[in-house]
Amino acid sequence: MTVTVPRSAPADTLLERLTSVYPTAADPERAGQMRAYMKDVAPFLGLTTPVRRALSRTVLAGAPRPNEADCTALALRCWELPEREYAYFAVDYLRRYVGRCSSGFLPVARHLVSTVPWWDTVDLLAAHVVGALVAADPRLEKDMDAWIEDDDLWIARTALLHQLRRKETTDTERLFGYCLRQAPHPDFFIRKAIGWCLREYAKTDPDAVRSFVAAHRDRLAPLSVREALKNIGP
Repeated sequence: MTVTVPRSAPADTLLERLTSVYPTAADPERAGQMRAYMKDVAPFLGLTTPVRRALSRTVLAGAPRPNEADCTALALRCWELPEREYAYFAVDYLRRYVGRCSSGFLPVARHLVSTVPWWDTVDLLAAHVVGALVAADPRLEKDMDAWIEDDDLWIARTALLHQLRRKETTDTERLFGYCLRQAPHPDFFIRKAIGWCLREYAKTDPDAVRSFVAAHRDRLAPLSVREALKNIGP
């Protein structure tokens, strides 16, 4: 599904502030280090997290609460900017205001996940944005059933991670089923995600995770097993 940038005066104002304020603290030397650490996924301004968050507070001062169109416009336009910190601003903004968005925001979230994808944005979108949308509208679980089958590993990783914050409300049938569906995947980021979502659920029900791993150890990658059992033992 193609997503388009809606008109939004609040987003216009925030983008004008953002692109004026963030560059004032740019650090070219740090930017190079950050780009190298993130495997050259995008250029950076070189803002540390504390500096970036302080600047974001300046950008957001006095801004009204957004509606879904505002969230969509701001996120998509931030994603069009080259430096990675603008995407981080958008992710933080969506985490704060995802409750203002309906299930119709899911295609926008998918676009963000699959555009210039890397773990630094994908994982937060998965747990805090996609996960929140699905929790608010369980009908979207059917979309997750499609995402776990996707050839794009970042879309599949998002499906694996979208229940990270669900705790007792985790749909364990889907959790374990998704892990088995992607267990043969050769990529590190999928195998790591399998272990991560199991490790997180183990904080709620360690016996269920132990039993699952014991029953399917022959199908799970060693990395997935190590991550799943890291805090609970075999």
